[in-house]
Amino acid sequence: MKNRIYNLGKKALTIWGGISLIGLILILCYFAYSSSFGNKTIENKATKSDVRFVLNWCGLGDERIEKVTNSYESGRSFTGDYLDAYGIDISKVTIDELKNKKGFYRLDSLPEVLDDAVKMISGWQYEIPWFPKLENLQKEDVYVYPWSIYCNGIDPTGAELIFVVPKDKKVYYIGTKM
Repeated sequence: MKNRIYNLGKKALTIWGGISLIGLILILCYFAYSSSFGNKTIENKATKSDVRFVLNWCGLGDERIEKVTNSYESGRSFTGDYLDAYGIDISKVTIDELKNKKGFYRLDSLPEVLDDAVKMISGWQYEIPWFPKLENLQKEDVYVYPWSIYCNGIDPTGAELIFVVPKDKKVYYIGTKM
C-alpha cells in the first residue's frame, strides 16, 4: 500500500512538473515575441474603421470621416508605455458646434491639468512630424476633447486627447503613456 501511494505521488509530481515546464516555456515565448518582432511600430496603415472611435468618443460621429491622412501606432513596452496618433480629414465641423458640445475646450482657455496634459503630449515631433506643433496652431480656433488624462498626483503621465481644427476640417488624436 505504501509503495502504491509512493508511485502514485511520483507520477502526479512528474505530471505537475511537465505542465509547469510547458507553462514556463509558453510564458517565456510570449515575452520573447512581444519584446521583439511581435511588437512593431505601425505607420500610416490605419483605416477609417480603425479610427472611428476618435470621432465617436467626442460625440462628433464617425460618419464625418473622409480619410485617415496619417497614423502612428507604437509598439507597447513591458510597462505599457505607448504612443498612438492619427490625423483624420472630416467632412464638416464648425466652431459653433464645438462651443455648444459638452467636453470641448478651446486651446487658449484650458483648465490647469488639461493644459499640463496638452503640454506633455507636444514633445513627440521626432516620431510624428506631421502632428501639429501646439505653438503653430491658432489657439482660439482649435478645440481639444480630453478623453482621459492619467496623473501621478496632479502631473500628467499619460493622456488621450482629441484636437479639432474646424477651419482645416481636421481631427488629430494622440494617446500616450510614459
